[in-house]
Amino acid sequence: MSTCESLLPPSGKVPSPAELAALIKHWGGELGFQQVGIADTDLRLAEARLIRWLEQDLHGTMDYMARHGTRRSRPAELVPGTLRIVSVRMDYLPEPLDRTQPVLADPTHAFVSRYALGRDYHKVLRRRLQRLAERIRTAVGDFGFRVFVDSAPVMEKPLAAKAGLGWIGKHTNLINARAGSWFFLGELYTDLPLPVDRPAADHCGDCQACLAACPTGAIVAPYRLDARRCISYLTIEHQGPIPEPLRASLGNRIYGCDDCQIACPWNRFARLSSEDDFQPRQGLDRATLIALFGWDEPEFVARTEGSAIRRIGHRRWLRNLAVALGNATPGAPVQAALNARAEHPDPLVREHVAWARGAQARKVCG
Repeated sequence: MSTCESLLPPSGKVPSPAELAALIKHWGGELGFQQVGIADTDLRLAEARLIRWLEQDLHGTMDYMARHGTRRSRPAELVPGTLRIVSVRMDYLPEPLDRTQPVLADPTHAFVSRYALGRDYHKVLRRRLQRLAERIRTAVGDFGFRVFVDSAPVMEKPLAAKAGLGWIGKHTNLINARAGSWFFLGELYTDLPLPVDRPAADHCGDCQACLAACPTGAIVAPYRLDARRCISYLTIEHQGPIPEPLRASLGNRIYGCDDCQIACPWNRFARLSSEDDFQPRQGLDRATLIALFGWDEPEFVARTEGSAIRRIGHRRWLRNLAVALGNATPGAPVQAALNARAEHPDPLVREHVAWARGAQARKVCG
């Protein structure tokens, strides 16, 4: 008898909530999730922290964080009838960190956050969660559910912590004691009265490695992130000019930042992803700044097909690359690349190219 068969109730009988919870976790493993947990909808503590964070204006220009109100922290307001959240995680690290760090240290190369090297994770996890919901329907009949993968006002990390998938670390990412933090999260909101899992304990202790590693000092205190200084926010969420005082700190990071995760000692337990979809595409794990800066808009659109990177658009792509080229080691190829974009029709691009040319000139002049 297979493990799954042993979990099934007698033929024709609807599984009990406990039996169904065990089945859901088994099916989740079969669908490629490394862990599945179940949480209730009580997020009062997380809601209070979110309100304080918003009141301190630490969300930058992400006005939607406040606009969604309590729908983010009260799941039943977002999806009426929700009783439980099935939370899942899926590893995405495509390569060992000893191959990642040399790219980050090489000013001629572009550093793309490891999560964005492959296919858009939203689509991958959403499809798997939908298949999980279909298996549940086969077992219990019609039931209420909605699938979310960073696609609505959902407090995915507090929910995952309540579901036992890990704890929220001082860098505000979720950490699992056996798998580090290199994983994606997804949720299945459901009206099924499933038994809930025990939350994981916090194991950060006295460690402050992530705070020390942040290039811009965005982790302003343990468990508190100032998005306005965060490189991931600045290169992805932020639509306007990158603040000048922070540009040099971006280094060669053109899409996201992984420094706090690289520094976290729990990531010595991180596991490489076995998902083909998360393997690097378009050579983005080894691409040079100059090569990527040379992409015109049609090439950018074509090469980012199916990638999370496409969401920032070509103008912000060039903005980020211009800053990285301004931080690069001076040389004729860098100067030529920047000169070629000096008269770009978009003022956002022109301004960052002008800054980069100035930064290069200052380096040459000493």
